[in-house]
Amino acid sequence: MPEPLPSKFKRWRELAFVFLKLGTTAFGGPVAHIAMMEQEFVRRRHWLTHGEFLDLMGAVNLIPGPNSTELAIFIGYRRAGWMGLLLAGVCFILPAMVMVTGIAAVYVRYGSLPQVTRMLYWIKPVIIAIVLQALWGLGRTAVKSWTLALLGIAAAVVCILGGNPLAVLFGSGALMMSVQSASASRNRPGAGPSPVAGIAPSGALASGIGASVAAATAPFGLWPLFLFFLKIGSVLFGSGYVLLAFLQADLVDRWHWLNSSQLLDAVAVGQITPGPVFTTATFIGYLLAGKKGALIATIGIFLPSFVLVAVSGPLITRLRRWPLTGAFLDGVNVASLALMAVVTWRLGASALIDLPTVSLALISTFLLLRYRLNSAWLVFGSAGIGLLSQ
Repeated sequence: MPEPLPSKFKRWRELAFVFLKLGTTAFGGPVAHIAMMEQEFVRRRHWLTHGEFLDLMGAVNLIPGPNSTELAIFIGYRRAGWMGLLLAGVCFILPAMVMVTGIAAVYVRYGSLPQVTRMLYWIKPVIIAIVLQALWGLGRTAVKSWTLALLGIAAAVVCILGGNPLAVLFGSGALMMSVQSASASRNRPGAGPSPVAGIAPSGALASGIGASVAAATAPFGLWPLFLFFLKIGSVLFGSGYVLLAFLQADLVDRWHWLNSSQLLDAVAVGQITPGPVFTTATFIGYLLAGKKGALIATIGIFLPSFVLVAVSGPLITRLRRWPLTGAFLDGVNVASLALMAVVTWRLGASALIDLPTVSLALISTFLLLRYRLNSAWLVFGSAGIGLLSQ
């Protein structure tokens, strides 16, 4: 029986509200965003189980684009179909886009960024606590066996030693498929070896990620601006540092649309504002062509995420039903948590720098785990302390 229209509107309003809230409070980059979504949709609202959330998290790590934004889009699709897909993505991106556009306008007028260092000093320890809470909850679901536990440790070690994150994810998934295939073969006497047992991560995929556009100097225009950011959103795996490399190579070195100082300021704005880090594109678009450029650059870099989720979203549930692909997801999920843990360790090293920040992180972790406090209140509270202390 089709869902009544009033019920659909209620779901849509709820989705819009919660993702606007997350887009306004989700500081700290993709790892922190994912942790806040885990708290919001698994612990508080119970829209997803830990297992379902892990599968979606694993899926977004395997497709290009901003992970946390794609996770928001996946959750919207799960909750309210195609309209939910659009609402969740747009409402998660919109607050950051508006903030970054405002900061860009100030930057163009005064030539400098607003001072937010003190505010971030107090926000970062809270972010670490939020991520630790998510790792605790997701880890208990993802680590189903000693094999997965050892795989997670190995994945973390490889990442610490500088291994390619995408290769770690695919390699972990392929290894668990091989384990599952070997186990199935042992349980079926006389069965031949599975063709997937020898799967290895494809170097072509990882090596193709860094492909660059033609080296010819390009005159500035809104259409080339849109196509450039469309390309970025379609092929970029990895962190903000990978994004910086793309932007430096084309916008600064080849086309001379920006200088290095402007580029670093653009990346800094994407890091210090809540919501997706990819709103760096919004800032660049405003510098180059005002409000119209900001809108076009934002649409260009995020559009591929909506398309990729729309294509892959219906497949995730089916993959979990099959033993081999389910094992692949198990490996990817554990590797994703390992990557998340390594990033959290590095963030912690830069965020927990003295007694006040360590104390705030410990208190926040206790409040989250013991009382399940809404993380948004902790973020707002720490931001308020930072503003008052300036």
